[in-house]
Amino acid sequence: MFSFFKKKPVAPEAPAAPVVAPTPIAPAAAPDLPDLLPIEEPAQKQSWMSRLKAGLSKTSNNLSILFVGAKIDDDLYDELEAALLMADAGVDATTYLLDALKRKVKEDKLLDAAAVKTALKQLLLELLQPLERPFELGRHTPTVMMISGVNGAGKTTTIGKLAKHMQTHGQSVLLAAGDTFRAAAREQLMVWGQRNNITVISQASGDPAAVSFDAVQSGKAKGVDVVMVDTAGRLPTQLHLMEELKKVQRVIGKGMDGAPHETLLVIDGNTGQNALAQVKAFDDALKLTGLVITKLDGTAKGGVLAAIARARPVPVYFIGVGEKIEDLQPFVAAEFVEALLG
Repeated sequence: MFSFFKKKPVAPEAPAAPVVAPTPIAPAAAPDLPDLLPIEEPAQKQSWMSRLKAGLSKTSNNLSILFVGAKIDDDLYDELEAALLMADAGVDATTYLLDALKRKVKEDKLLDAAAVKTALKQLLLELLQPLERPFELGRHTPTVMMISGVNGAGKTTTIGKLAKHMQTHGQSVLLAAGDTFRAAAREQLMVWGQRNNITVISQASGDPAAVSFDAVQSGKAKGVDVVMVDTAGRLPTQLHLMEELKKVQRVIGKGMDGAPHETLLVIDGNTGQNALAQVKAFDDALKLTGLVITKLDGTAKGGVLAAIARARPVPVYFIGVGEKIEDLQPFVAAEFVEALLG
């Protein structure tokens, strides 16, 4: 799974060793944290697909059951429309998929439900594939990542998991506790730092932009590969807080030209159509480079990725289906569609 990471080559005079994805090596510093240790690749692949299917089962069941013994008629299309809307695919994506499906059924003369289901899988795959993009490592030293999101989306935990993934690829990581409003966020990030032997730049109180600037400067001085900046959770409607987020982004740029190189939004998969509103608002404010969608386990709203693909196709770098480190994995459209309609 980790092969989804891609490393961009650098100049010939200073060639960088490519980031490869062999069986990840378990860090020696965390023997008391077995849930953080990577598992063997074949078992991991099988385990991830099982967890993904289980996580998306509520969405999947509502869709797949429609094709059991179904006739190809208007009733099937009506039920499919309702199921897609219930899955929070949104009106635009639902209309697009149904219109395309009807054309394909007519052109290919599909006569049974299984063939129609296969056609829907292909259409959904084509819709979601533009969201699939490798996360490149090694483009900059350090690669500076700014992580944003609303309260409760799982942002700080996601940062800890991403940091662990980076380490499995031989990347040194520095964390910035830029959420200076919620003390628990700073402490939570400190715990992740201790678990993984990662330095965390933090202040008990103060300006989040200053903390972020200090982290970037420290990362440059120490030759760290990746600097990840946490930010305080906020709602898109809190305009003064969104302006503060823009300030943090500008100050990071003053700390290093071109930074942040990645501006990610962490989304709670349970929020459904509200997730699309978040993507639009944060993208308008920050020019997002990627998304991380968490908490897809147990939700019946997995169709929101289709809505995002139609309305604001920001790349989805990672999706999460649980609390453990291995429950956050790169988004692969074919795997997602197979979990939904396999």
